[in-house]
Amino acid sequence: MTYRAPLKDMLFDIRHLAGIDELAKLPAFEDAGFETAQAVLEECAKFNEEAVAPLNATGDREPSLWRDGQVHTTPGFKEAYRQYSEGGWQGLQHPTEVGGQGLPKTIGAACGEMLNSANLSFALCPLLTDGAIEALLTAGSDELRSTYLPRLVSGEWTGTMNLTEPQAGSDLALVRTRAEPQADGTYRIFGTKIFITYGEHDMADNIVHLVLARVTGAPEGVKGISLFVVPKFLVNADGTPGARNDVHCVSIEHKMGIKASPTAVLQYGDGTAAKDVNGTGPGAVGFLVGQENRGLEYMFIMMNAARYAVGVQGIAVAERSYQQAVAYARERVQSRPVDGSVPGSAPIIHHPDVRRMLMTMRAYTEGCRAMATVAAAAYDAAHHHPDAEARQQNQAFYEFMVPLVKGFSTEMSLEVTSLGVQVHGGMGFIEETGAAQHYRDAKILTIYEGTTAIQANDLVGRKTARDGGRTARAISAQIEQTEGALAAQGSPEARAVADRLFAARKAFLDVVDFVVARGKESPNAVFAGSVPYLMLAGNLVAGWQLARSLLVAQDLLRSGQDEAFMRAKIATARFYAEHILAKAPGLRDSIVEGADSVTALALDAF
Repeated sequence: MTYRAPLKDMLFDIRHLAGIDELAKLPAFEDAGFETAQAVLEECAKFNEEAVAPLNATGDREPSLWRDGQVHTTPGFKEAYRQYSEGGWQGLQHPTEVGGQGLPKTIGAACGEMLNSANLSFALCPLLTDGAIEALLTAGSDELRSTYLPRLVSGEWTGTMNLTEPQAGSDLALVRTRAEPQADGTYRIFGTKIFITYGEHDMADNIVHLVLARVTGAPEGVKGISLFVVPKFLVNADGTPGARNDVHCVSIEHKMGIKASPTAVLQYGDGTAAKDVNGTGPGAVGFLVGQENRGLEYMFIMMNAARYAVGVQGIAVAERSYQQAVAYARERVQSRPVDGSVPGSAPIIHHPDVRRMLMTMRAYTEGCRAMATVAAAAYDAAHHHPDAEARQQNQAFYEFMVPLVKGFSTEMSLEVTSLGVQVHGGMGFIEETGAAQHYRDAKILTIYEGTTAIQANDLVGRKTARDGGRTARAISAQIEQTEGALAAQGSPEARAVADRLFAARKAFLDVVDFVVARGKESPNAVFAGSVPYLMLAGNLVAGWQLARSLLVAQDLLRSGQDEAFMRAKIATARFYAEHILAKAPGLRDSIVEGADSVTALALDAF
């Protein structure tokens, strides 16, 4: 099954929901209106469909290989990455002053979805590089920026994020990797990092590791963590890779999915890779990013960029799974339709339950895409709008959206890819069809860059309780305006969506009140429902965006624009409201009224 980028849907969202032409009025994006978006997305689609997508199944069958400390990526990856970097795709949304193209995240996110749909394993390398670029742009010194950013932005070099250690998963207070200050202002890094995506590979001339470590004598816990740049090769005065640094790959993991993406165990400072760096003995040479003991603050810059990007990965793999399921359902002939519309056996797409599954896949994917696109537009406005209050409002909205995009979209991808296997029936359980790969690949998305529970804790604590629910209620007020527009529009589809949107919004507000009122006195009760709250909020916002889509589609339909697409958009929005958004009140009940039953069973009874 070949991949075809859903350009019509992406451009619809960018134009009508994200308001790309309004963004183009901002000084930073004057040349980034709809015509630019369309041209960039069309070129991006061509590259990913032709160069990257064909390698997806190959990567699953022939994963990255570790041998004698070296990682050899899947055949074809190196050539595809060269085309990717030469095409300027790595620098798409990064500033022009460091060699990027300076396009808005609204366009960059759509391109990121295409890359991930084409090949999730391949796309992880640029994703981590984006995070390293963001961290250096925010906290790097002028010297670090000039040394590393141009080559990271060009894609000549790649970046990684090194948080996790064998004894420290999500609890970064337990980080033991140490950094010893040197007389020349550098540091020597010693320790082990695990689960490092593309921590070693053969696709670029250098790998720039951003490493959390504890400076000798630093405070215990997260307050004593610093961030360092530790390149695989030290950089010569002319900017070329020089001496080998004392960091090497001990092994790569054997995984259930994303097999072509090398997940490395990296050893810093044991003298294996370089027994004597710059004549001063073992220890990986590191360069401090920003100030000592502020590493977690800087690393969160990378993590937030990565969390949004992982949410887009969920949308991407769901889209790929949906396309394959539709193609199979059109071809697989089995059983006579229950309504007798075909005299004999027919393609399974005629069967109501298959259509229900395909509609569920489609509605979830389009809803989450719309949510992520609108969030990206808020990010762009938060960083570039001339009005301070507008920047603040957009920043609050975007920050509220990040756990929803990451948490809801990735959990959604598991349901969609599971349905993709189900549509294939027994053939879905057979690896040769490729349906199972999407399901296996999708599972990691709910885990890395913070599990769904971690996203939910963020939503409860930082995004809801901290401001007393103000941002959540402001979003609810915007949704209420959409309900009014649906009521005024008055079509049967609009009324059906308005009814479900109202019920879901009311359920959401009840949970917000519950979180704010009981957060301090009954934290267990509130956090017992944190993931259901995230799922309710994500469901609501995705449904809201599809409701907005319905309003636009009905207006455009009356003017005769692309009738088939607009009718499909209207039908998808109604299906989402009646089959997915309808779940929200039940989630409300389990959160507000079912908290005590979560912790009722004695620990020794499990």
